[in-house]
Amino acid sequence: MSSSANSIPLILDVDDFKGDFSFDALFGNLVNEHLPSFQEDDADSTEGHDGLSNGHSRVPPSAQGSAAPLFPAVDDLLSLFKDSCRELVDLRHKIDGRLHQLKKEVTVQDSKHRKTLSELEKGVDGLFDSFARLDSRISSVGQTAAKIGDHLQSAESQRETASQTIELIKYLMEFNSSPGDLMELSPLFSDDSRVAEAAAVAQKLRSFAEEDIGRHGVPVPSGMGTTNASRGLEVAVANLQDYCNELENRLLARFDAASQRRELSTMAECAKILSQFNRGTSAMQHYVATRPMFIDVEVMNADIKLVLGDHGLQSGPTSIARGLTALYKEVTETVRKEAATINTVFPSPNDVMSILVQRVLEQRVTAILDKLLVKPSLVNLPPVEEGGLLLYLRILAVAFEKTQELAKELRSVGCGDLDVEGLTESIFLVHKDEYPEYEQASLRQLYQAKMEELRSESQQQSDSSGTTLRSKATSAMPSHMQISVTVATEFVRWNEEAISRCTLFSSQPADLANNVKLVFTCLLDQVSQYTTEGLERAREGLNEAAALRERFVIGASVSRRVAAAAASAAEAAAAAGETSFKSFMVAVQRCASSVAIVQQYFMNSISRLLLPIDGAHVASCDEMSTTMLNMENTAYKGLQQCIDTIMAEVERLLSAEQKTTDYRSPDDGNVPDHRPTNACTRVVAYLSRVLDAAFNALEGTNKQAFLTEVGNQLHGVLVSHWQKFTFNASGGLRLKRDITEYGEFVRSFNAPSIDEKFELLGIVANVFIVAPESLASLFEGTPSIKKDALRFIQLREDFKTAKIASRLSNLTAET
Repeated sequence: MSSSANSIPLILDVDDFKGDFSFDALFGNLVNEHLPSFQEDDADSTEGHDGLSNGHSRVPPSAQGSAAPLFPAVDDLLSLFKDSCRELVDLRHKIDGRLHQLKKEVTVQDSKHRKTLSELEKGVDGLFDSFARLDSRISSVGQTAAKIGDHLQSAESQRETASQTIELIKYLMEFNSSPGDLMELSPLFSDDSRVAEAAAVAQKLRSFAEEDIGRHGVPVPSGMGTTNASRGLEVAVANLQDYCNELENRLLARFDAASQRRELSTMAECAKILSQFNRGTSAMQHYVATRPMFIDVEVMNADIKLVLGDHGLQSGPTSIARGLTALYKEVTETVRKEAATINTVFPSPNDVMSILVQRVLEQRVTAILDKLLVKPSLVNLPPVEEGGLLLYLRILAVAFEKTQELAKELRSVGCGDLDVEGLTESIFLVHKDEYPEYEQASLRQLYQAKMEELRSESQQQSDSSGTTLRSKATSAMPSHMQISVTVATEFVRWNEEAISRCTLFSSQPADLANNVKLVFTCLLDQVSQYTTEGLERAREGLNEAAALRERFVIGASVSRRVAAAAASAAEAAAAAGETSFKSFMVAVQRCASSVAIVQQYFMNSISRLLLPIDGAHVASCDEMSTTMLNMENTAYKGLQQCIDTIMAEVERLLSAEQKTTDYRSPDDGNVPDHRPTNACTRVVAYLSRVLDAAFNALEGTNKQAFLTEVGNQLHGVLVSHWQKFTFNASGGLRLKRDITEYGEFVRSFNAPSIDEKFELLGIVANVFIVAPESLASLFEGTPSIKKDALRFIQLREDFKTAKIASRLSNLTAET
């Protein structure tokens, strides 16, 4: 293998290091020729021996000295590496030499290149200087040419001006020749094909002549009777004015003829020429004035028929609204069609549209509004049956709203610089100025009509009920005369409708706030008057019931027949009192509901509209508080009468039902009766029945105050009543049972002070039960009852026989 390796020449070339050079690949190419033979020998040597483990042989040490070399090609490879290293060094020297030679060549070429660039820069600088001089020369020549052109243009302009001036002077001399003589004028002024040119010339001549007269301060005489025109151009001015008038009339006639034939091109030509006369104002106004909708009577009659129909104003706001919608739609379409013609014909279409829309609003729209809005008198109001003031206000609102919509539509079609919204406002100004007074008068009229309606219904109901029924239920108020939440809701609905009109008619927030305050004050007045009168009517029932009770009060010494009749009448009076009590409670409940509706309406709809004016919100709140205070005062008086009615009936029941034996039952050996007395049962049943209405009608502190007062007076009535009787021990137990029954009932009042009073009464009742010798100890546990107890002790059946007074002498002295 060594000899074969030496026989192969080692060749390394520079090309081996070009491209993607890899040392591993170069090394592999050098040594791989020697590796196959070594690998074969190594495989043969390992067949009869153990394999190598971790690079160490497993042969015994004694055999290692005689074995063949582990890598026999090492010498060949070392020789190869040495030769390769020497060749690599030689290659490096050769490459270094070539690099040195290339550096020299690059240096020489770089020097030549720099020299060439320097020469080129000098040449470019020279070229830039040449171009700068050339540009300056060109600019100078251009400026000279421009000056020459300006002079030529100025000269041409002066030539044309001079030529035109000569022509104008010639024409001016013709007009200044003799007053009123237009027969000797140049053909220009009589040729119909040159009307535009003649108009332009005439306007120039008028301007020059009027300016000359003004400059010399010579007034134009009213009559041109002299032929001497040498002193000025007064004759020319007069003749030019006549000519312009005649020409303008001729053009208007041609314009009308073309308009009838719908020759838009001819109309446009005439309008363009006419625009030189007063900016075409006469042509614009003439065109608008000749539109059929302004001169055709049939169109106006058709408008009224469309809006009012066959029934006139009585057709109602809804029908009128539909008619106005249809009419205004037709008007908008007509204006839109006219706008298309105007844009084609007139050189200033916006000015014509402004005149057209203004004429539409001031003539066609105003004509129909005059038929609709007939302002009624506030002194002699129109009857409610015919709609009253409300009909006028509703039609006014409908007309205003629909006309505003028309104004917006016309604005979208085009109306030039016309303030169409402001013009619409001015049309309704005569109605809006007095609107608040009419709105308030309408609300008052509606209220009066509603009250008349309720009174009429009440009268009809009373008439149909008959005399007998009225005599039996004198204190029962007719249902139509009672306070109705439905009626109060109707007041609010009227007010809501009025507020919506306030919002529509009031463009400024401050005006809206003022009008809203006035309208809301009307609602407060209506609700206050209606509820207060309703409460007063309910109080009248209480007064009538009280009068019935007083009428049938009899003395003690009467016959049994008279007493029976009086008792029957007292029962009827009691029934009337209970009915009037319930009616008043219903009135109070409905009054509270009505106030709640008004308060909710104020919070939801009114309060935010009052904010723009300082103090308006507070003032309305104060007015509302005053209204509620008036109603509360009336309700307080009625509630006091209700308590009087209750106590009167309680006293009657106690007097009629309470028996002497209830509290002094005979000692017959029978089992004592532990049931409440009949009088107690009747009183509790009566109170439960009538106070149920109070529980439903009253709320919050009002309810608590009322029940507390009822409890206090009931306590006083019972104490006074029991002091009329004498009690034994079994009667004391019966009394204690009655007090327990009353206490359980008043516990539903949720009034701790009343509960405490009846609890103390229960303790006081013990003075009838305990033995005489134990009375003193009774006061030791509850000293607060001493005063009441001493009064009740005297009612004991054995007060004298048991000498209780002497037993309690010490307590009596302390009291």
